[in-house]
Amino acid sequence: GGGALADVRSLDLSGLHPAVAEASIVVACDVDNPLTGSTGAARVYGPQKGADTADVVLLDEALGRWADVVARTTDADRRDVPGGGAAGGVGFAAVAVLDAELRPGIELMLDLLRFDEVVAGGDLVVTGEGSLDAQSLHGKAPVGVAARARQRGIPVVAVCGRRLLTDEQLQGAGIGGAYALLDLEPDVEVCLRSPGPLLARLGEQIAYDRLV
Repeated sequence: GGGALADVRSLDLSGLHPAVAEASIVVACDVDNPLTGSTGAARVYGPQKGADTADVVLLDEALGRWADVVARTTDADRRDVPGGGAAGGVGFAAVAVLDAELRPGIELMLDLLRFDEVVAGGDLVVTGEGSLDAQSLHGKAPVGVAARARQRGIPVVAVCGRRLLTDEQLQGAGIGGAYALLDLEPDVEVCLRSPGPLLARLGEQIAYDRLV
């Protein structure tokens, strides 16, 4: 597992293809967490994967030692780069070894979808996520959508399975309100099995609250 990174003593990049040095590499990344520290990969995402407190400490220390090895090899310490903690540290490796640019995945997707053109002149943007929580504030899609819509002066609301953010946190992220399935139906299994009718009710409520 990741704890084995603590045993790495050196990094040999001699086999890296020469074309990498000439390439411009852009990596889509949906979080802004750094590799290590209080908001790093291990502390934020480790518990989601089943890591207990001791495991998290071990993983964070191992990632830190790995970052030391990479820094000695590349003469640059990139452990604090936003997004470095994505995918267990893949973001960090891409920046440190490949000199890649990390861009929020939602920004790339919105560009590909021509979001600015599509919403021009709109009255309301509805975004969504399964669980609207603290992680949503770290580069997830709803915040990215809200930022783009705000540039156009269009209000944004979110539909979600559950809401764990306060009104203040939502406002700070540019989201005017959140509508959760669990607010209508407390049984998670029902929400998962038959979300359609619940979403229809939320849609009616959003229209009444925001557009009438």
